[in-house]
Order: sequence, then structure tokens, then C-alpha cells
Amino acid sequence: MAPYASDDSTTAGEVDEQRSGRRKAARYVVPVTVIGVAAATIGLVPALADSGDPDLPKITAQQLIEKIAKSDVQQLSGTVKISTDLGLPNLGGLESGLLSGAAGQGEGGSSADPTAKLTELASGTHTLRVAADGPDRQKLSLLENAAEYSIIHNGKDVWGYDSKSNEVYHGTSSKSPERGKDQQPPATPKDFAEEALKAVDDTTSVAVEGTAQVAGRDAYKLVVKPKQSGSTVGAISVAVDAKTGMPLKFTLTPASGGAAVVDVGFTKVDFAKPAASTFDFTPPKGAKVTEEKDAGKGAEKAPGAPFAKGGARDHAPNAGEDFGKGLDGMKTIGEGWNAIATFDTGGEGVPSGGAGGDLGGFMDSLGDKVHGDFGSGTVFSTRLVNALVTDDGKVYAGLVTKDALVKAADAGK
Repeated sequence: MAPYASDDSTTAGEVDEQRSGRRKAARYVVPVTVIGVAAATIGLVPALADSGDPDLPKITAQQLIEKIAKSDVQQLSGTVKISTDLGLPNLGGLESGLLSGAAGQGEGGSSADPTAKLTELASGTHTLRVAADGPDRQKLSLLENAAEYSIIHNGKDVWGYDSKSNEVYHGTSSKSPERGKDQQPPATPKDFAEEALKAVDDTTSVAVEGTAQVAGRDAYKLVVKPKQSGSTVGAISVAVDAKTGMPLKFTLTPASGGAAVVDVGFTKVDFAKPAASTFDFTPPKGAKVTEEKDAGKGAEKAPGAPFAKGGARDHAPNAGEDFGKGLDGMKTIGEGWNAIATFDTGGEGVPSGGAGGDLGGFMDSLGDKVHGDFGSGTVFSTRLVNALVTDDGKVYAGLVTKDALVKAADAGK
């Protein structure tokens, strides 16, 4: 078999059949979640300088995917660059304001709560320092202007520390074996690559397209592309370390062209064992410490209280009830990268025009009004995920074009 041949049908059909049950989950994310929380899963890195393509032994796509699967790097330290270019509407600073606000709240209002702080990764460019020493010790630091935010998992303890506010968040991983892992967001190319490879199936082309150098290390370039037209995904490229099999860089480019939507990569990496002191943490003197068991106390007084449990959303007539029914009834239309998730919210569509007043006008400015056999609705777009909300409350969403959503709505009328 020719080295660097695409191996499209072979690889797509044979790659880890046990992944099949997770493919759809990896491909579908409700657009509201993507827009608001994609920070934990999406990033972009400025192009890293290559010092010439290394001459490496030939390898097929199937072999390279197997190499990634067998990779078991337990110890490392390095620097990762992340930024996000989802192409969200320009809200005059509202987007960054909302994200900053969320970052400052968290459970119980702690700015050190990882679930809130890391929403900042949803926009802009960021530098992360990462370190790991087996499954029980990891550290991730988000470097900011004259400040730093860190998550440290050391044994049973999980710490979050915001140096800007001098606040500390403390939880434990002993009650749930996955707790420490859950506190750590996807932050390395390996995290992103694993999710992307879950989506490989017969609608996918997989090829090895040469070599590269990333963070001073020789790597193979694995390229994954949808075979079908109509997807917003152009290609996914993964630079795989030739020695360890660990992904060093991950790039997702949109079918529309332009800058990458997702591109996360090491600028420096070292596979030596980090010093034990890397994972030591003691709350600084004078720091406000929020314990996990106390997080959420007083939440009814927090700025986000109307949307907390027991707040206005839960008590509104049929509010969570109707929406929950819609999610329970979520269906999938189509297959592969062109698949569309659809559900009925059980309510009315997006306010628009004169009927919606000021809110309707605002929503119109964020989305595009569309019409079809299904009636009319509004499409909300990013460079990756599009969502159609019909005037009668149905939602169609996926990594597909606006036209594909309209066709799906017409077929389901």
C-alpha cells in the first residue's frame, strides 16, 4: 500500500468499531451549548514555524491512528497556545462581557471555580502552561496580564486559584474517581484529537499528508475530511509525535475558508517527569477560600440566581418542563458529518420584527430570517455550528450549512 495514500475506505470502515456508539455524541452538540461553553473544547493557535519537514519512515493512516490509540504519555510539561474564532456576531463587547461575568461568578460566586473561570477560553487568544505526572497529578495554568489562574489536581485534592482576586476554590476527587479529571478541561491537542477520531466513519476521508515539526519535535500530519458536501467542517489536521504517538497540534478549518476555527498546539513540550513541587499548593495568606461543599450557598443572591435551581426559570409556567421534553425527543436526520440534530421546544419560536418589540429587533440582528415549506424561522450561525429555530419552536442544528437546515425543516414539516 502506498505510504501517505488516503486509505479512505479502509481506515474509515475499520477504525475502532467500539467507538461507533460514541460517534454521534461527539458530533452533535446543542448550539446553545456550543456558543456558550465551547471554550472548554475549542481553540486556535498561531501557525508554528517549521524548520523543514523531517524525513520519517512511511506510515499509513490506519497505522498512525493505531499509534495515537496506543500512545500512553503519563508525564509531560509544556506550553500550549489557544484562541477561538467561532465567528460569533459582533455584540459590541457583549460577548466578552458575558464571558467575563460568568468567569467571575461560579458556584457560590467564587472567581476561582474552574467551571466558571475557564469559559474565558471561548474567545480571544490564550497561553496555557500544562504539566502531568500520571492520573493523580495534573496542573493547568491560564496566563493573563499580570495575573494567573491555575487548576491543580494532586491526589484527592483539586484546587483552583485566581491570583487576580486572590480567591481559592477547593474540591476533592475522592468521592468520584472522575472528579479530578472532570475539573480539567480539554487543553491539549490529544484531548481534541481523541474527540475528532470518534467521529471517523464511512463518511470520512483519512490520510497521512506528509510530516512537520511542532515544538521542536518530528511529527506526522494526519488529515481528516468529510467526504460529503454541505458540512461546515473543511478539514481536521493532527500533528502526531513520531516517537510517542501523542498529538502535538490540532487544527480544524471551516469549509468556508479563512482562519482556523479550532487550532491548539504545543509551542514547548518536555516528556520528562515534572518536579513533585509543581503540584504542591497552599492557599496564600489572606486568600478567600471556597470549599466545594459550600459552593452554591447564597446562590439565590448571586447575579445568576434567576437561572439557578429554584429561580425564575424553574418556576415559570411549563418552562423547564416543555424544553426538557424537547431534548428527550431529540432525533437525528441524515448521517455522517451532514447529520442534523432536531427537537421541538414545545414553545414558540424566536421573537422577531414588530411582534417581538425591541427584543425581536435584537434577535433579528443576530440571525437570518429564512422561509420554506416549513414556514419561517431564524438561523443563528457561527463558522462551525448553525442552528435553525422555526417560528413554531422546532430546532434544527448541526455542522452543516444554512441551506441544509432549511431542507431538513422542509422535509420534516
